[in-house]
Amino acid sequence: MRRRVAFLDIDGTIADGAGRIAESTVRAVRDARAKGHLVLLSTGRALVEIAEPVRAIGFDGAVTTGGGYAALGDEVVIERPMPDDLIAEMLSVLHEYGCEYYLQSYDGLYPSDGVHVLAGRLLTEVHGLQMTDAELRAHPRVQALTQREPVPTTGIAKGAFLTDRIDVHQRVAERLGDRFHVFTGSIPGMGGGSGEITAAGVNKGTTILQLLAMLDIDPADAIGIGDGANDVEMLQVCGVGVAMPHASALVREHADEVTTGVLDDGVWNAFARHGLA
Repeated sequence: MRRRVAFLDIDGTIADGAGRIAESTVRAVRDARAKGHLVLLSTGRALVEIAEPVRAIGFDGAVTTGGGYAALGDEVVIERPMPDDLIAEMLSVLHEYGCEYYLQSYDGLYPSDGVHVLAGRLLTEVHGLQMTDAELRAHPRVQALTQREPVPTTGIAKGAFLTDRIDVHQRVAERLGDRFHVFTGSIPGMGGGSGEITAAGVNKGTTILQLLAMLDIDPADAIGIGDGANDVEMLQVCGVGVAMPHASALVREHADEVTTGVLDDGVWNAFARHGLA
């Protein structure tokens, strides 16, 4: 049997903006693994941000923090944290532009002291949610971004910044320059000026190539499915790159094909088309 490996983005691929997961997606992943194929997450989230319903599907590993880390089972096999000087430079620029932010290590999430307030406001504005203050504070996304410990300055693989000013993303990208990779935020409801930051060369695609080499699997036998700007490199390096139908023109132009929607059997259809499910 030709052994394949699939890499699945979470937000907008496995789950929709409300966190809903199609039963067919769960079935596709489990059927593929039962047939001997590997299925891994490939996400901008840190391990602690991956919701339990996603974990419960069952995966062979994960590429996390946008390529900063990769694990097989519970073992971290690739670590690509930012050098300390880049962390300091990134934080200096984010402070300069008045951004709220959070930093991600493999198993940690470290918010700035006001990011939970801005995240709550953006959630209500973008999604039109009607929540009391108590309900908003209890929202999983707002809870996760409530600062509980000092922000470290080492071991960080990625930063994400939030702002309600649409021009800030481009300004941050220009100020940080070519030592960094600045791209549009991948988590729904965080505002149009928000973004994510890794060191230059650190992305899902380059980490997937390292992981495939460790597994002795040809990239031609890999399938990547995603919808966001941080999925472009993944779609480029996998033998088959699959975009979700709501993906931007930029993402779609780097994909080999487009599947159906998150709740319209998108993952299942892609797996079935390529013999995984």
